[in-house]
Order: sequence, then C-alpha cells, then structure tokens
Amino acid sequence: MAVPSPLRRINQRKIVTALLRRGAASRAELAKLTRLSQPTAGHIADELLSAGLLEEAAAGDGPPPPRMGRPGRCLRLDRSRPRILALQLGASRTGLALLPVGITGPDRWPVEIPTGRSPEAWARALAAAAKRLPAHRVEAVLLSVPGVVDERRGRVLFSPNLHWTEKANLADLVQPLWKAPVRLVQEIRALALGHLAVEPNGGDFLLVDFEDGVGGAAVVGGGLFTGPLPLSGELGHTPVLGNRRPCGCGAAGCMETLASRPGLLASFAADRKRGPRAWPALVREVADHGPRPWLTAALDAAASAIAGAINVLGVRRVAVTGCLTELPEAAMTHLSRAVARGAMWARFGAVTCQGAPRRRMAGLVSAALDRILLTGLDEATAAAASAIWKDPATAEPPDAGSPETLLEARP
Repeated sequence: MAVPSPLRRINQRKIVTALLRRGAASRAELAKLTRLSQPTAGHIADELLSAGLLEEAAAGDGPPPPRMGRPGRCLRLDRSRPRILALQLGASRTGLALLPVGITGPDRWPVEIPTGRSPEAWARALAAAAKRLPAHRVEAVLLSVPGVVDERRGRVLFSPNLHWTEKANLADLVQPLWKAPVRLVQEIRALALGHLAVEPNGGDFLLVDFEDGVGGAAVVGGGLFTGPLPLSGELGHTPVLGNRRPCGCGAAGCMETLASRPGLLASFAADRKRGPRAWPALVREVADHGPRPWLTAALDAAASAIAGAINVLGVRRVAVTGCLTELPEAAMTHLSRAVARGAMWARFGAVTCQGAPRRRMAGLVSAALDRILLTGLDEATAAAASAIWKDPATAEPPDAGSPETLLEARP
C-alpha cells in the first residue's frame, strides 16, 4: 500500500536535505543520514531518481568508499537539467537564472534587467529577458520579493522600496512567459532557506541581511519560523532613539536608515564632507582607520535589534549576509561583540554572529522542491495508487470495509 502523502513528503524532504548538505551519498548512507530504514530510504531515493530529481553521481563525487565491502552507487541532486526559474526582484535590478535542483556554488545571476517603476515596465523587461535565456522546459518559477509578503496568497502587502508591487499580481505577470506554477518567497526567508539547505550542521539561527534595507528570518526547530501574520523579521524598522532619518516605510528613525547600504553611505558622506563617497571609498576608509563613530553607531543600533530578536526567539546563532560582510573584519567583530553584550544567552553559553555568503538561489530551489516539485510527485504517486486500487468493473475504489475485497483488489 502506498505510503501516506504527508509521510512520504517528509521522507522525500529528508533525502533531499541530506543530499543538499552532503553533495552525494549511497542509499545505505542516506538511510543513516536520515535515520530511515534502508528499504524506505532506498524506495524514496528510487522514486526521486525516476522523477529526475536525482541522478547517479560520477566516480569521485561522493564520500570515500568503505575499506571493505562493495561500495554503493552514489546519488546526488540532478545537476544536468535546468528546470527551475529563479527571479530576484531587487529595488533597482531583477536577476534571472535557470537552475537545476542540484545547485552548486554561490549566487550568480546571468541575466539582469532594470526593475523599473511600474508593473508594465517590469513585465516588458521580463519578456525581453525571457528571449535571452536558454530554451528549457521550466517546471517551477520562484520569485524572491522584498517587503511584507503573503506567500500563501502570492501577494505583496507592503514594500517600502517598491510600492508598485503592492498593487500588482506578480504571478500573473510572470506565468504567461513560462507557463509554470509560480510561488513568491519573501527575500530574507529565501536567504534563510538557502543557508539552512547548505548549512552542514543545521540547527536554529537568525539570518539578518543588510542591503537596501535590513531584514531578518529565523529558523527554529529545523524550519522557517512562520507566525499567524505574513509579517516577521522586520528588524530594519526597529526605531532608534535620536535618529530622525525618514524611512521608506513612512516612519522616521528606523534602524535600516543607518545600517543599510544607503544608510551607511549617507553617514559616510556626512562625515567625510569631501572626496569620494562611493562604497569602495567607504570600505577603504574602514580598512585604513577602523570603524569610525558613525559606523559604530550604526552597528550598535543593528546589534540592539538583533539581540532583542534572539532573546525573544531563544536562538544563539546569527548569520549576517549582505553589505556588512563586504567591510573589513573589524566591523563584523564590533557587531558580534555588541550582539553578545545584549544577548541573554551570552551569560550562560556562547552566542555567535558570523558573516555568511548569500544563498538565495539555494533557498529558492529548496522552496521549489517543497512547494511545487515534490507536491507534483505526490500527486502523480497518488494518481498511480488510485489507478491500481480502482475496481475495473465500476471504476470506483473498492469497499474499504472488507479485508477480502482489499486483498482481491490488490495487483
């Protein structure tokens, strides 16, 4: 009898997660990594292999074989066939990439277009970009979107830096070009999913990204923290006493007006009075002179918001992505120490705050697998099971109340 769909999805997710972190593994190793029985792990792996989500790894791709016994054939996530279209909707630029499920390496967006200031302008640029992408059958479209995003309904509720997205149905603009299911993922949640996917040790953490704004997303209990409202991780809109800078959200004094890339550049320009005020000059300034008061003030404001968040969530690891990781190490050291000073758990154990590369692509692939590709596999398996169990005489499922009927109906 077919494994119930929710349990099968859990087992599929275990196999996929193990291969995301491990790279390649034999069926026996997958059973150990996922704590599934060898028959169950082998069955799920074969199911994913038949669906094209896995492929056999080339010699040398997997872990070293055991000293004794016949080594098992290693499997890995399919790297040969691009099937997922990932879009990164940014304040000024939108990136596009065709991805296989076996994504490797850091984020790289081969096609970029201007985001524009209206749905119409974005749709036109997107249609032109579609012609520049290789011709592949797209099975899922995942869109990383800033702001407050209702992922379940696929709508942007509020976006301080891209207000036009609040009135647009982004899925309706994208779907005619690729004719595949479209899902929206809030951009920081996509980063957290990517970090979770490739993080070898797993565990709970808070990811905080610094770019045009400052946002956070938490992983608690091995999954994304999701509350009853489509709103979480808005660390950048924590008010900072004494800060009067206007924010795109309509308020004044938000932390991101100090600690985002535009905020840091504004503080650098105000402090420098003359000379280059571009980002490379800011980085050189910090490298030559260490964190100046304008930078430490921004880092302290960010650390206060982060420490408050991890105190509420009960996590002790912070992954920082974005523009702060481009600064000399002294800046991250200052932030890490300031977070530890405000974190309650630092009085009892270690609290870590470390820079990390952006893994938005891995996060979007993870979302595509969980929300579209594995769901489709579940539906196909359920349809096959239904066909097996139907009574050919009536085209209806047999009477489930009779054991004899069930036995007769089995192939």
